[in-house]
Amino acid sequence: MRLAVYAPLSGTLAALGNVPDPVFAAQMVGSGMAVEPDADTGPIDVAAPVAGQVATVRPHAFVIRTGSGAAVLVHLGIDTVRMNGDGFRTHVAEGEHVEVGRNVITFDPGAVRARGLSAICPVVVLDSAPGSAQAPSVTGPVRAGALMFSWAAS
Repeated sequence: MRLAVYAPLSGTLAALGNVPDPVFAAQMVGSGMAVEPDADTGPIDVAAPVAGQVATVRPHAFVIRTGSGAAVLVHLGIDTVRMNGDGFRTHVAEGEHVEVGRNVITFDPGAVRARGLSAICPVVVLDSAPGSAQAPSVTGPVRAGALMFSWAAS
């Protein structure tokens, strides 16, 4: 099985090792990439990176389970659970089916940074082997909806 994962937002691609959180950086939850939102952006829409069923949605994160069973986590910022939903707006419900590009959450990276937190957004295939995500590029700009990485089940 091969899974294409599309960028849920525009920004700068980064390796998970650059995420200031040891769990993501060590790929303990799975392999993937991260997107650092541009510096001067206000509220931005975060889209579904894969098609499937919304398994979990919180103000700061969501998981979509694909038809093949793979689950993709998008986490908006680091330690943003402490914001208690402030600066985040969800647009989908758990159990809902979404297509790639569907707006899932709107968040404000500026508000996250104003609280002294990182706005970087890890995107990982849950429970995948470290290093199993293959990105077309490991750094540089990425537009929402562009291929972010592909993943093959081992």
